Amino acid sequence: MANSHTGSSNRGFASMDEDKQRAIASKGGRAAHASGNAHQFSPDEARVAGRKGGEAISQDRQHMAAIGREGGHARHASAGQQQQQAQDMPGKPDGSQQG
Repeated sequence: MANSHTGSSNRGFASMDEDKQRAIASKGGRAAHASGNAHQFSPDEARVAGRKGGEAISQDRQHMAAIGREGGHARHASAGQQQQQAQDMPGKPDGSQQG
């Protein structure tokens, strides 16, 4: 194949090199803004939209519980790794170096 992308087809947007994709996407963005179809959020609009999305997703109790569990698992996993590293270090029992 002529490019570095892996896949079964040499056709389409995804098979183009990144520079060519970027150039085409840039033209599309300029055209959308010129025709008035693109919307650029002001900081206030973005704040309101973000708050609305946060309120909507926080209503899903199962989703929020899953997020909390992932955070707890990650925290415990990193604490275990830090504890293991301290045990592997030569020196004092707390892992610090002798001076």
